Amino acid sequence: MATETEKQESQLPKVYDPSIVEDKWYKFWLEKCYFAAQIEPGKREYCITIPPPNVTGSLHIGHALCYTIQDVLTRWKRMQGYETLCLPGTDHAGIATQNKVEQQLAEEGLTRHDLGREKFLERVWKWKEHYGGTILNQFKRMGYSFDWERERFTMDEDYSNAVVEAFIRLFDKGYIYRGARVINWCTRCHTAISDIEVEYREIDGKLYHLSYPLEDGTGAIEVATTRPETMLGDTGVAVNPEDDRYLGLIGKNAVLPIVGRLLPIFDDTYVDPTFGTGAVKVTPAHDPNDFEMGMRHDLPSVIVIGPDGKMTEEAGAYAGLDRYEARKKLVQDLQEQGYLVKIEDYALSVATCKRCETVIEPLLSEQWFCRMQELAQPAIEVVKSGKIKFIPERYTRVYLDWMENVRDWCISRQLWWGHRIPVWQCDDCGEHTAARGEPDACRKCGSKKLTQDPDVLDTWFSSALWPFATLGWPKKTPELSYFYPTNVLVTARDIIYLWVARMIFTSLEFLKQVPFHGVYIYATVQNEEGRRMSKSLGTGVDPLDLIDHYGADALRFALIQQAGEGQDIRFSAKRVEAIRNFCNKIWNASRFVLMNLGHEEDPPPPGVPVVPNDHRWVEDWYLGEEPDNRLAAFELRLEDRWILSRLNRLIDTVNASLSAYDMDDASKALYEFIWSEYCDWYVELAKPRLRGDEDERRQVQYLLWHVLETTMRLLHPVMPFITEEIWQALPRDGASLMIRPFPVADTSRIDEAAEKAMDELMEITRAVRNLRAELGIQPGRSVNALVTSESEDVLERVRSVSESIKPLARVGEMRLGASLPDGERRQYVSAHFAELDVHVPVAGLIDVDKEVSRLETELQSLDKELARTTGKLTNEQFTSRAPAEVVEKERRIQQELAEKKGKLEERLGALRG
Repeated sequence: MATETEKQESQLPKVYDPSIVEDKWYKFWLEKCYFAAQIEPGKREYCITIPPPNVTGSLHIGHALCYTIQDVLTRWKRMQGYETLCLPGTDHAGIATQNKVEQQLAEEGLTRHDLGREKFLERVWKWKEHYGGTILNQFKRMGYSFDWERERFTMDEDYSNAVVEAFIRLFDKGYIYRGARVINWCTRCHTAISDIEVEYREIDGKLYHLSYPLEDGTGAIEVATTRPETMLGDTGVAVNPEDDRYLGLIGKNAVLPIVGRLLPIFDDTYVDPTFGTGAVKVTPAHDPNDFEMGMRHDLPSVIVIGPDGKMTEEAGAYAGLDRYEARKKLVQDLQEQGYLVKIEDYALSVATCKRCETVIEPLLSEQWFCRMQELAQPAIEVVKSGKIKFIPERYTRVYLDWMENVRDWCISRQLWWGHRIPVWQCDDCGEHTAARGEPDACRKCGSKKLTQDPDVLDTWFSSALWPFATLGWPKKTPELSYFYPTNVLVTARDIIYLWVARMIFTSLEFLKQVPFHGVYIYATVQNEEGRRMSKSLGTGVDPLDLIDHYGADALRFALIQQAGEGQDIRFSAKRVEAIRNFCNKIWNASRFVLMNLGHEEDPPPPGVPVVPNDHRWVEDWYLGEEPDNRLAAFELRLEDRWILSRLNRLIDTVNASLSAYDMDDASKALYEFIWSEYCDWYVELAKPRLRGDEDERRQVQYLLWHVLETTMRLLHPVMPFITEEIWQALPRDGASLMIRPFPVADTSRIDEAAEKAMDELMEITRAVRNLRAELGIQPGRSVNALVTSESEDVLERVRSVSESIKPLARVGEMRLGASLPDGERRQYVSAHFAELDVHVPVAGLIDVDKEVSRLETELQSLDKELARTTGKLTNEQFTSRAPAEVVEKERRIQQELAEKKGKLEERLGALRG
């Protein structure tokens, strides 16, 4: 129970200020260690290891959605009585972090090579210590209840040991090997990069048609390419076996122009007969698909573009030229020698390095690879069997399609920042030795001359261990035993195969367990126009700016409100502003309730002893008995039974929706209940009763408190700050809302009859309010109303609630009947429903003929506007040439005008009778 001092401090100020409230309660939660997980054998556990953001990162709107979902789940489970661990941390982000530091060095006129590896790494660690915690501090502003005492970093000593252990185990089993394959190569960063580090850019390119003469002199075969400079490395020509045009050429040789190399013509089902000419030049060293064809048909690989983006000696006369300079010169030579058939304009999707925007060069390169076929099989089975479920379910197919066609994984990177590959090569015999520490001698020849591989591991290799390495693997820690497997992974769709698949196969390989039971793929956040959120494109919104303007709770709720299974959501600051208004609505309703719950100076209710100078009766009254016992003692009115019924339906909806990861359904149900059912209806119906006799007042006070307190617990996982502030001001039991029990529905409180009766009350009230507005009647002026129905049961229900309707709709006299009196229809405006009609007499309120004339004039003017906008939208020149947002705006105008016209016609019809 709150002390006297706490009670005085807990009164809510007039205006809700998120900046004060959020900082105060986050510090309080941290001081109380509410986020810290304990090992509690026998207690149900719930664990999420958050996707580690790059240590270079700062909060963007996609992060805000991803991690808010995880915090909602964690807070919900904590309140349900689970021992919860939401484990935070960051990824060392090899190429991204190295680029940041190299940019700093460039400003000083230095390169990493000027410093050397050791000094450069010291510089990176300093950068990490200075800037690396930015995003985690931003997470705190969002209110995330992560266990900060367990924060991990993928280059921590223990984590690094886990990475080495994983590598050694895979190496010793023969899964890791060194070989040559075509990989994504950045000619500026001078490293292999993963698919996630590749961005595709649409450009206007060219398609070059080239003629390759046949060796036997009987003609030529025409091929098409977007990269003519790679033809210097061609070692074959492929056609589809079903393509009748080339059946007679299969088995023959073509002659490579300029170079003179013989190229076998062969058939392969990979070839798309609809692309270009249907005949494809095959360059195994510079295209991953060509490389696979080359392997199938035993073609040599000729590297004509080097790691620096310049042509190699194999390019002959073009050696030393930049790849694009070589393209210009080669096309000119092909044209002069009669091999260039034509050049067509062609839209291209060009792969570029995400970090430096350099065009990626597919390059045959000697790298370390992980053999995937055998490792993939168990990872396929656990998803097919349902041991791991994807939400939404359609992503199961995305995962399986990739895993069932998986290629060996390039795990080496030509960087300095990262986990250095724990392999030493013998300078004498060339043998590779993998070891947990530097070996004394070569395992094959015994030589002491060993050199460690200079490369580091792909960042995704270390990230693949995240769910279990963060819990202590390879050690058998209490955390690993208690919290593993984790419960759910919340992640983006673009890293299903880069990260999700690899966590699954590594966990199955090393622990023989799945890493998590569910994979929730969250939505992609776009701006209002459906464009990708991007600061550089000017289409992004900064979550921290939104927090500054509207508060973290408003941002959290606005995101969760859209977190459905549709995978593209349109987001804007307007949504957050709308939820800020929702916060204000909650705040004002809570202040009203608090001001009417009873005060220390009030006499205590019956049954509470009078003790001089003892003001605890307020909390004793609300908390002294279980709600069921207290409610059982009341004679509940219709609105009481209704709000309790709706509250318990809400509890059931929220729990079911969170269980099914339907976050949007949970938030929408909360919004509708709080804004409409509680604030707009129940609180309004309660106001006259608060002025009633003592028993009536005590009853409605208790129900106002009970529903508000329960609702704050329901809302807390999504809006932790405002709910804690309000709950602390209420009569309460406990130190913090976040550790109170989450509500469980009491189905015995579901009351269909009360809901039906209240639906009619609200229907009638809204109808009278709308009719008043249409007639332009001043808010302070009362009107009479007539409700008609052919059903005596309906009329009886309306009669029972008529006294409640009157103050809500500003109705003076309310009459009931079977129908309107004959000949009086023109004297009323009406609203029609399934089982009843509502009528408001217009006599004395308006001049009907004058109002009809005014509305007819307004309708004529509106018809002209509607004709104008409809004419624009049926004009093909306008819809095809105007910007999409202009056309969309015009469509919205048309829709608004059409709706307005419908309402005007409806009013005219009513007045004309």
